[in-house]
Amino acid sequence: MASWLNSFNFAGIFYFYMSNPKFPQSKTQSFHSELKRRVNAYFQETGKDQTGNFKLFSKAMFLGLAFVALYVHLVFFTPGIILGVIESILFGGVVAAIGFNVMHDGAHGSFSKYKSVNLLAAFSLNVLGGSSFMWNVKHNIIHHAYTNVDGVDDDIDIQPWMRMSSTQKKYKLHKYQHRYFWFLYSLLYILWIFVLDYQKYFKNKIGTMQLKKMHIADHVIFWLFKAVNLFIFIALPIWMAGFLPWLLGFLVATLFAGFVLSTVFQLAHTVEHTAFPMPDEADGRLQDEWAIHQLKTTANFATKNKIISALVGGLNFQVEHHLFPKISHIHYPAISKIIKQTCSEFNIPYIEYPKMRMAFASHVAYLKEMGRK
Repeated sequence: MASWLNSFNFAGIFYFYMSNPKFPQSKTQSFHSELKRRVNAYFQETGKDQTGNFKLFSKAMFLGLAFVALYVHLVFFTPGIILGVIESILFGGVVAAIGFNVMHDGAHGSFSKYKSVNLLAAFSLNVLGGSSFMWNVKHNIIHHAYTNVDGVDDDIDIQPWMRMSSTQKKYKLHKYQHRYFWFLYSLLYILWIFVLDYQKYFKNKIGTMQLKKMHIADHVIFWLFKAVNLFIFIALPIWMAGFLPWLLGFLVATLFAGFVLSTVFQLAHTVEHTAFPMPDEADGRLQDEWAIHQLKTTANFATKNKIISALVGGLNFQVEHHLFPKISHIHYPAISKIIKQTCSEFNIPYIEYPKMRMAFASHVAYLKEMGRK
């Protein structure tokens, strides 16, 4: 049941996906080794745990209470249209925030030092309609190992609707993708819970990669919580509030959540300065060692904005997250200084946009380039 909680294990990844691209071993001093040494030294000197603390637990509790309060008021008290729309937008935002702050850290085993608490935090995705099993394979194993590698990283596979890499086939509609992307991004949450998880389940694949073996408990959890989600978010609201009020609230909440989720993920990897490396056709090896690959394919944004950092669970510190996924996001501002200094010494790029609007503009410009290139 908790097998998917072992969220980032290099040996397990490479054993399970032996046919996938391979990372070269550095013949000189490993940048990754030095980086880990310095970050570990920081935690030893400060005496801090690498997992979450009271600040994170308080935020998780607040988000949980906000989720329940908004749901109860929308479903059982049925506010008027204006207030209902406002509350639905807030509800969608809370759903996204729980995903960023609670589920994400829990799935990586960084929410708490206790595995049972991490399991509970990661399990919140099942309540929200997703599948924690599918997320672990798609995100923790595939995306974190092979970031921006076309044909492997499922996060950049939005074909044929969008072209996210120069290695993907170009269609005429891509010329306008920088204009219509917002609509597709808004559909993410709806597609995630009603289509994509089921596709992965029945195909037993994520993209071209086989799913790891699902045990009986994994099957039971998948179907049980899909049914629970249908009851909580569709059946009960329609019964209590009526079809049209439910439809309006459901669309407003899920479309807003989908747009927020998509935007944060895309700003971290598909901007003008990030790379999309491909393995050598002869030996299947990528050019850079794993840590350098992550730095070339990942970008930070608005790291000095504490409000954005709090809302998106530190995922605006995406560089820090990809290099140290088992460290809780509450420590990213501190270790970012260490990572920047180390990158400077090793002459390795560290991609960062000072403002979120700059990252967003760069993402739109990148989509435009991919649509016309």
